[in-house]
Amino acid sequence: MAKDFLKGAQDDYDVVVIGSGLGGLTSANVLARAGYSVLLLEHHYQLGGMATWFKRRNGHIFDISLHGFPVGMIKSCRKYWTQEIADSIVQLKGIRFENPQFSLKTTFDRLDFTRIITEKFNVPHETVDEFFSHARKMNFFDDQSMTVGELFNRFFPGRDDVVRLLMEPITYANGSTLEDPAITYGIVFSNFMSKGVYTFQGGTDLLVGQMKDEMTKNGVDLRIRCGVEKIELSPDRRVTGVVVNGKRIGCRAIVSNANLKQTIFDLVGTERLDKDFVEEAEAVRLNTSSCQVYIALKPGEQFDNCGDLLFHSEHRGFDIEAMLNRDVSSRTFSFYYPYTRPGHDRHVIVSSTNARWEDWANLSDEEYEASKQELIESTLACLEKYVPNVREQADHLEASTPRTFQFYTKHWRGSSFGTKFEGLAVSKKLPEQVGGLFHAGSVGIIMSGWLGAMNYGVIVANDVDKHLTGPSATD
Repeated sequence: MAKDFLKGAQDDYDVVVIGSGLGGLTSANVLARAGYSVLLLEHHYQLGGMATWFKRRNGHIFDISLHGFPVGMIKSCRKYWTQEIADSIVQLKGIRFENPQFSLKTTFDRLDFTRIITEKFNVPHETVDEFFSHARKMNFFDDQSMTVGELFNRFFPGRDDVVRLLMEPITYANGSTLEDPAITYGIVFSNFMSKGVYTFQGGTDLLVGQMKDEMTKNGVDLRIRCGVEKIELSPDRRVTGVVVNGKRIGCRAIVSNANLKQTIFDLVGTERLDKDFVEEAEAVRLNTSSCQVYIALKPGEQFDNCGDLLFHSEHRGFDIEAMLNRDVSSRTFSFYYPYTRPGHDRHVIVSSTNARWEDWANLSDEEYEASKQELIESTLACLEKYVPNVREQADHLEASTPRTFQFYTKHWRGSSFGTKFEGLAVSKKLPEQVGGLFHAGSVGIIMSGWLGAMNYGVIVANDVDKHLTGPSATD
């Protein structure tokens, strides 16, 4: 007899949260702290969304993707989670760039980048300072017509080496291109430039475990293997509940941490939404996806310190097409040492590349497996430049693709970076279309990544609180 993952669940809650990415987890925790009854539903067997991990034989643990974020994560975790979580956030000081134009190591903050751009690239200090000050002042209400490319051309015309240094890490972090609005770059880049790149020491499994404990303490009803099939609406277009694992559960408000388009077109449906809103939602572009190769060394084997993050590329200048091409010439290597996960003595490497869904979606099973093996082989060939004996030392090799991300997260087209900028406006308008329905997924570039997702979860939780306590709550 199949296990009932909803056994003991109530018939009604104040809030149902769909999905357990960092935005969904944070919304659930904030609302539970405020005294609301909260049910969190996750279709996967573990929490975290893209902030997740997996285990393999011989005790290997892999974090998914690049877990790097700005210093603001410390404050957000302390305020909306626990001091214990905040205290485990540490700086990554070994950020490397290796490409045909330059080889350098940086602490990835404004002071060090200013030194590099002025001394190594011979750009006047006044120009560099003006660029950083301009980027720092950017906000959501600024002119959205200027593109990232136009911003760079204004300050560094003809300098593809400077553009590469400034742009490549952000593209790896959230899928940005030179055609995206400049404010999306300015906001994200300035957050990192404040004090550098940080990560959670101890691994994502420890982080999510501590978050789970905190939510349980605050009364969140956590349910895994519970896939929401439909969001129910009243005749006057307000949420009344969800259908999950074939069962109806009522609620007064819903926070969807699912992909924005999946929320609108699959869970709600367009039949009762305004035509203009549907057209705007249809026009939202999904961001790109990723491929990863996971490499664990045999127990007792190790590699020399190669830095924490290494941006490797074999082409000249910032080239988004080359970065997305299946014939990979750009990779980011994340090196995990025993101090990254205290108490775990393994050395692990995760290679990440940006990728297009369409390059992987229609391959036959045989072609798909062969392509994954090619990805592993080309990654090892590249990695040998930094870890010469990696082939002999490796104990486990595995690849993931956009299809992997689509399978585990249900995100359309395996989008690991949410939507392009226009998705933010649609996400924020959703409660105007359906009373009590809020979206807290990765959207608009600035609301993606660990810090963006968490902060968006807080913003949405506050909106839900206003909805539940405002005049409309008793209409």
